[in-house]
Amino acid sequence: MKRSPSAKNPAQGLENLWPAADIARSAPLLRALHILTREGRLNQDSRRKLKQVMHLVQALRPALDALLKEKDQPIVADLGAGKSYLGFILYDLVLGPAGRGHIVCVETRADLCERARALARESGFERMEFIQGAIAEANLAGGRADMVTALHACDTATDEAIGFALRHGARYVALVPCCQAEVARLLAERKGPLAQLWRHPIQRREFGAQVTNVMRALFLESHGYRVRVTELTGLEHSLKNELILAERHQTSNAMARRELDELAAQLGVRPALLAS
Repeated sequence: MKRSPSAKNPAQGLENLWPAADIARSAPLLRALHILTREGRLNQDSRRKLKQVMHLVQALRPALDALLKEKDQPIVADLGAGKSYLGFILYDLVLGPAGRGHIVCVETRADLCERARALARESGFERMEFIQGAIAEANLAGGRADMVTALHACDTATDEAIGFALRHGARYVALVPCCQAEVARLLAERKGPLAQLWRHPIQRREFGAQVTNVMRALFLESHGYRVRVTELTGLEHSLKNELILAERHQTSNAMARRELDELAAQLGVRPALLAS
């Protein structure tokens, strides 16, 4: 007997876009992400968003695979997690199928933490934990995190994520910075010929963001990380698309620290991160 059109698999066509072993198990998460409609059908408007998500997962996958080979229970900390979508996706596509590993999401807003806990229960994601609190004050039990992610953490919250990674001995760090105002404020007070580079507010904002990310990369290098800076998505998707990926290879790098200090002295700005 042929099935009627209404009896078709509600997630039909999703298999090629969402490579989970059990699409039905992923359904609550996919609805929360608005990838599936309430009726369980593929939301065509979400295709572009889904491609961005998968691009990020692919960028993090090599590090996650390496951790799963080396550690029995790797720990991923997602900071400034918001609705914890990244943590859910990494669990659904990587740690869940592996049957090992934990994801800890840190978020200041209590309502978002509660919603995330409810979604984790609904999805059967037992190895996810949600901590309400500020990134700068958060400390994981055991003092260890193997990978730290912070996506679109505003202004100095990205720097707090770097501090968290250092406190917890993270081998891998993945950052997608968002709005960045600290260095722009410092530049506004700077005088001299170089000040022409940031004379107008729009130039000061963009130049400040560039300087901030350059300093962040050098700071991570000074702490022994090998850093790669690339784009997360095309500019047609988001203007905040700079992805900083870092893997720790040694405890420190004196040359990188000298270069960082020289850059700060040349520009006449010294953000709080450099005091770490």
